[in-house]
Amino acid sequence: MSDLLKFVGEQLRMIRLAKGLSQEQVAERTGKEGMSKSRISDIESGKVNVTLKTLESLMHALDIMPSELFDFQKLGIEDGIQDKQMLLDLHRITLMERSIDEVKYVVRTTKDFLNTMDAKSSKGNKRS
Repeated sequence: MSDLLKFVGEQLRMIRLAKGLSQEQVAERTGKEGMSKSRISDIESGKVNVTLKTLESLMHALDIMPSELFDFQKLGIEDGIQDKQMLLDLHRITLMERSIDEVKYVVRTTKDFLNTMDAKSSKGNKRS
């Protein structure tokens, strides 16, 4: 199971629970033939690949926008991600929701932080 499938599934589960819906209710709300409680369970646990059409049906059933589905900050998943690209993609999605001034601030702050880390690292190497 990929990290992304797991994260999307967990996010769907959290949203469903926050809305006080059962898996069966969500399955019924999709209006899709073949969508069942067990299928919702498999999706939420990240056991199956889902199509964009299925995700669209689930978002409609949960009355959410794509930005809500892919806002993984509440999951606190950064520590569990081992793939650098996925972590960058998650933060990119988060930054897309922000104003340009906020994004510029994050970029400046990140550059300053990395420059500080590089300076400390090079000082440590000179002492050796």
